Amino acid sequence: MSPQSKALLVLALSLVSACGTINTVFRPDAVASQGLKDSRSHCDNVPRIYSGVMYGFCYLNSEPKPAKSPEDQDFADRGANIFPIIAIEALASGVADTLVLPYTIYRQGKDGSIEIYQ
Repeated sequence: MSPQSKALLVLALSLVSACGTINTVFRPDAVASQGLKDSRSHCDNVPRIYSGVMYGFCYLNSEPKPAKSPEDQDFADRGANIFPIIAIEALASGVADTLVLPYTIYRQGKDGSIEIYQ
């Protein structure tokens, strides 16, 4: 694989990964709040420091969608294969959150946590 192909692959993965960080740091608080509210997450708030990782955990801690119950075989099959995607997302969010850590520390002190209104 050529260096240009590797760079393009890394760029593509970084664009599709770390969506939790993008939703919590670079978009308005209402976007993150509405996203977790729509997923029926059990989180009440998301701290701004490492917010992308926490957003992912809160999203994982949400109720299953009514149309996709755990008894649905198709859902169970996809659930077993999604672990690598979740691991890549958590890793990418962790790296992105570390890069914006000074800014998120400032915002945590200034604005507090992102509230999720149920």
